[in-house]
Amino acid sequence: MSFFRQWGEFMMGGARALAKWEVNNATIILGDRKRLAILGLLLVPIIIGGIAFADPIGEALPDLLGGKKAYGPAYYGTFIFVVSIAIGAMAGLITGCIGAGGGFIITPALMSAGIKGILVVGTDLFHIFAKAIMGSVIHRKLGNVSVGLAVVFLIGSITGATVGGWINRVIYEINPVLSVAFITTVYVIMLGFLGIYSMMDYLKARKGAGAADTGAHGGKEEGAEMGSLPKKLQSVSLPPTIKFDQDFVPGGRAISWLFLVISGGLVGLLAAIMGVGGGFVTFPIFVYVLGVSSMTTVGTDIFQIIFTASYAAIGQYAIYGFIFYTLAMGMLLGSLIGIQVGAMVTKVVKGIMIRGFYAMAILAGFINRAFALPGKLGDMGYIPISKQTGAVLETIGIWAFFIVIGGFAIWVTATFLKNIRVLKGEKPRVGPLKGEEARA
Repeated sequence: MSFFRQWGEFMMGGARALAKWEVNNATIILGDRKRLAILGLLLVPIIIGGIAFADPIGEALPDLLGGKKAYGPAYYGTFIFVVSIAIGAMAGLITGCIGAGGGFIITPALMSAGIKGILVVGTDLFHIFAKAIMGSVIHRKLGNVSVGLAVVFLIGSITGATVGGWINRVIYEINPVLSVAFITTVYVIMLGFLGIYSMMDYLKARKGAGAADTGAHGGKEEGAEMGSLPKKLQSVSLPPTIKFDQDFVPGGRAISWLFLVISGGLVGLLAAIMGVGGGFVTFPIFVYVLGVSSMTTVGTDIFQIIFTASYAAIGQYAIYGFIFYTLAMGMLLGSLIGIQVGAMVTKVVKGIMIRGFYAMAILAGFINRAFALPGKLGDMGYIPISKQTGAVLETIGIWAFFIVIGGFAIWVTATFLKNIRVLKGEKPRVGPLKGEEARA
């Protein structure tokens, strides 16, 4: 149980660090006219694609932008674009309000909308990549980046992303239904673990025993102390060794390059298979396995996400046509707005309430994918289940998911509108809440 709780805390730490990066990106993009102009240019192909789709002469353009009919739905209609903005906004609201990644919401939402799993993965990676290149100035915001750790880690993560992309493409070519089942299974495992931990954390916080923030900047997570596993790995003398944490520990620490490459490979593999940046995995591995301080972990993790996501998005999915460009841009627009609204709402709501919503959101994603899995396994003949039963279970999962996520989005939006004057400073707020307290 102790291991389960520690690993869960570190996963949450990674999710929070990634959320802060996304909030910073959204602020930078929306606050800069040049970046807004770039965003406008990125939307031009959507308009051109819509014209090309309506014009038989221009039928080749949708294929170029990832609109292959085999991966549908793949048409450039207004409805699809609006839906993508709504999904991005919901994910953004969760990221900004809860202070933890909302990317887990995107995949269940898009797959529930009928989009093939591999197309969802590629599109989500492209969405992360677009946000990274527009908002990141790899700059001062990244803070404590260990270049040595990052470079060696990227060797592994690029290799892992290559393998993960290849696995997804091969499975899809063998059987598209198997591809959906495979990606769904991975999400069931990851969301199940994180959802159970989040709910346990919320229930403990309600009793008053866990109200303090156990995120990325407290206690053991800072790396002042290490468990037995990091000590053993750092004692292995297999050159070359990479030094790090000179600013936090006298003389710094060092670890063999081999363990970094293996860790990077695992993160890249999961990132390419799931369509996420990998931050929720990098954080526990760095802190809990390799013994890196959380401050160094945060900066190095964000640094690697930029390169891992861009390589996976372009090198493993875009060039093979597994990018739904319209969805990616819609999600980008929605998330930029949602993140800002969610971040402001944290100033006027109780942190314990936000914790509960996050746990429910993760569990809703878990139920969504878990209820969709039997139907997919039944279609392939792996389990004895009728199509009708599988369809009913999947429908239940879809409704449960969108009721929870939609209810959360409505609540956050209503809270924001209700407290606009408070947020503008025109009216005193009730209670002493602050943004960091709300995320605690």
